[in-house]
Amino acid sequence: MTNFAVHVLDWYDQHGRRHLPWQQNPTLYRVWVSEIMLQQTQVATVIPYYQRFMARFPDLITLADADTDQVLKHWEGLGYYSRARNLHRCAQVIRDQHHGRFPTDLETVMNLPGIGRSTAGAILSLAQGQAHPILDGNVKRVLARYHAIQGYPGINAVQQQLWQHAERHLPDQRNAAYTQAMMDLGAMLCTRSKPACLLCPLRAGCQAARQGNPQDYPGRKPARVLPEKTRFALVLRNPSGDILLEQRPPTGVWGGLWSFPEFPDRHSALVKLSELAGRDSAAGLHELPLQTHAFSHYRLQLQLLLADLGTPETGIMEAGQQLWYKAGTEFGGGLSSAAQQLLKLLENHS
Repeated sequence: MTNFAVHVLDWYDQHGRRHLPWQQNPTLYRVWVSEIMLQQTQVATVIPYYQRFMARFPDLITLADADTDQVLKHWEGLGYYSRARNLHRCAQVIRDQHHGRFPTDLETVMNLPGIGRSTAGAILSLAQGQAHPILDGNVKRVLARYHAIQGYPGINAVQQQLWQHAERHLPDQRNAAYTQAMMDLGAMLCTRSKPACLLCPLRAGCQAARQGNPQDYPGRKPARVLPEKTRFALVLRNPSGDILLEQRPPTGVWGGLWSFPEFPDRHSALVKLSELAGRDSAAGLHELPLQTHAFSHYRLQLQLLLADLGTPETGIMEAGQQLWYKAGTEFGGGLSSAAQQLLKLLENHS
């Protein structure tokens, strides 16, 4: 076992986290769900979501057999909803192609929806003690600083260096503890800003600490200006105060969630409103405050247009993709952040 691994494991035995919900009875299913939730999300945020999710979907078959709406509902607020859709699809693949048993070899796990090399390695290491390197954000930071690896980890050449070091430091025993220890070290000591170098078990061999500039590693992502898109959404309210919600397509932004009918421009929205509510419907139209939503690849400016309809029967059919909903009542599906914001505003106003 390398000195690196010895120091990491010794530190973990004294200071590591061992009481997280997914560490209790760490089955492949429980660890898999936690790893997907923890992608781009902090532990403290994930814990209550994880506990509710496991209470509703205690095993893989229950998750696979569930309606997508129910899965998205229990993910609501965690963001990055493609994770939830992939989690659901992955459970169905395992049910249908692997006899309901989570695979235990790395290549097969990596081929499942929503699971890459690092996540696959973490699942098999934490649940089964297999020796696989991982390279999540915390581990990248630890290794980049320890070896003073310059450059943004998203660049292939930099990432390959990190994988090589991750593999080289793997211990020949206690792999589950080591994997958790590396994640804890990055989250608790080797943080993005103000790392606690004086408390770090790797300080003596850390090149960035020797240089006195750990904050310079890993390299920053090249800055780029997010493009902006403007969309218009119809908020249709019937005489009972119910709001029309529409389920979005299964892929793309807010995929599978319920939101408002959305259009590329104001004219398209008004044309649709005229079709539904008659020629003079635009006269009672009100512009609501502009909503801004930032996604990884663009920034959305969403202009909400509120229209009160004269009759509940106005040419809108309550089909599978549309329904009337009253703010403040229980809703069985997942709501987009745009819908959540407005419905909360309407509920408070009421």
